Amino acid sequence: MIAILGAGKMGEALLSGLLRAGFKPGDIMATTRRAERAKALRETYGVRTVSNSEAAKAADTLILAVKPQDMATLLAEIAPYVPADRLVITAAAGITTSFVEQRLGVDVPVVRVMSNTPIRFDEAMSVISAGAHAEEHHLKLAEGLLSPVGKVLRIPESQQDAATALSGSGPAYFFYLVEAMVDAGILLGMPRAAALDMVTQSIVGAAVMLRDSGEHPVILREAVTSPGGTTIAAIAELERHSVRAAFLAAIEAARDRGRELASG
Repeated sequence: MIAILGAGKMGEALLSGLLRAGFKPGDIMATTRRAERAKALRETYGVRTVSNSEAAKAADTLILAVKPQDMATLLAEIAPYVPADRLVITAAAGITTSFVEQRLGVDVPVVRVMSNTPIRFDEAMSVISAGAHAEEHHLKLAEGLLSPVGKVLRIPESQQDAATALSGSGPAYFFYLVEAMVDAGILLGMPRAAALDMVTQSIVGAAVMLRDSGEHPVILREAVTSPGGTTIAAIAELERHSVRAAFLAAIEAARDRGRELASG
């Protein structure tokens, strides 16, 4: 039995992904703050909605998907009901495995996960890290839950905040880029719908090319960048406006904000 505690947007995306992967509604429980939200989950997915304490008592695997600022309250609520043989997966930005372990008060295996919103389309990037009491089979269980909805990578927990900034928030950076490119198309006289189609397919095609070709992104970019051509003129403008430096600073800021959210 799997329980998702805090079935918000990411929790619901994971829930729907598990069902697509072959889990049955009877294998999954969900918790949520609001009664109307619980009703919607029951009607849409056919899963049971229960209290946090009921979920902690009944499930073999607990997925903690609440917001970082709500994690301490949730852990205090469920701590009396979590024995040492439960697998606890924490999916909140900035929340360390030691934070969870200390508040549960038992030698519970904890796996830290950061995924992203393409989980809704089985294209997530999920990174996992083991806590002090998590062993190989616990990591494999976590991978088994996440691999049907995307790619899973094991990393040291010291890299989790960076992963949150890079891949957890990463889809938003691409959407931001798409917005800007579509606006540029409109500026150049293109209809919005046509501009969106062209930009979206260009990005999808480029992403598949990067993933499947095995080539370094610099090589792929250079292949489009002819001497004295249109692409190098555009890239010169991007460099003049320090776009590369802005991305470095932005992702570093996201890393720092994740740490701030976890600390209070």
